[in-house]
Amino acid sequence: MSEAEELLTTPAEWDLPPERHRHFKDVLMQQIDQDRNLSVKTPGRPPARRRFARPAVLVPLASAALAGALLVTLSVDGSAPATGSAPSATAAGASVTLNRIATAAMASDAIRVRDDQFVYVRELERSNKGSFSGPVRLGALHTEEHWTAQDPGPLRVTGWLRSSGKDAIMPDRLIPIETTDAVPAGVYHPTYRWLAALPTDPDALLRRLREEARPVEGESRDQAVFSLIGDLISGTVMPPANAAAFYRAAAMLPGVREIPDAVDAAGRHGIAITLDDTGFATRDEWIFDKGTLALLGSRYYVTDPDRGITKETLSGTSAVMETAVVDAKGEVPARAASR
Repeated sequence: MSEAEELLTTPAEWDLPPERHRHFKDVLMQQIDQDRNLSVKTPGRPPARRRFARPAVLVPLASAALAGALLVTLSVDGSAPATGSAPSATAAGASVTLNRIATAAMASDAIRVRDDQFVYVRELERSNKGSFSGPVRLGALHTEEHWTAQDPGPLRVTGWLRSSGKDAIMPDRLIPIETTDAVPAGVYHPTYRWLAALPTDPDALLRRLREEARPVEGESRDQAVFSLIGDLISGTVMPPANAAAFYRAAAMLPGVREIPDAVDAAGRHGIAITLDDTGFATRDEWIFDKGTLALLGSRYYVTDPDRGITKETLSGTSAVMETAVVDAKGEVPARAASR
């Protein structure tokens, strides 16, 4: 068994939703690709957002204080990110925006999902291809497709992943996302039915999420909750009332702020919401369309002096291009519609 596989099959005490540990996932998955393995086993759930079918790499980030509130803007042509001062925004502004997003989500059409179906998400992504211990090197823009099983289980294969394009992991292969132990519907296997059963009262939902979140070393519980919400809103389908509750719960987290302009992996500009946790090495942004307030994608930043990253640096970016419900793994909406 390779070192990468050993890390991916570590006991469940390190099991976490993967979105916020993309760097570690990418490096280890590259090693697995070199070993020519065709399936990925994780001790916990595959991600919901991106966090569904995305391989989870369950390694805690080293604790590192953020060196100033610096923002990195992705250059769509692939050139090196440029740094600049982070735009100031009040928590009140972020709260207002999140409640506007919740209102828009509440007005969206409900999509029913059966237990025998799959939630399909197609994304564009750029992720870190640098060495595990070195500086960030963003790879090429590529496509990732995820199929999340809606069967409440318990399941060992909770989803499937297919990547395509330059710097994709195991290009064009349909890869099962496996767990060492069967996982029932829940945070680590977020089905439509489970999400629909969550509280729609923001206070009650936030209490539930605080119980479910599992902070790693150096991470506050609020940051873990913020990351968990990001996982769930980006890779699942849920009733409008539940989606609205997630955004209203996020608005209650201390430290959330609004960034007036941010760019997703597809080059689309939008409003971003982030949470500042100055004791943790990473920071996530959720990007929303300025008009419709629909979720566009995400950006991920890292600060790690031990790796020579003393200024906040963009370590990954994504764009949600399509979300749908299909009847089988590997099926895409166009094919499903043509039947």
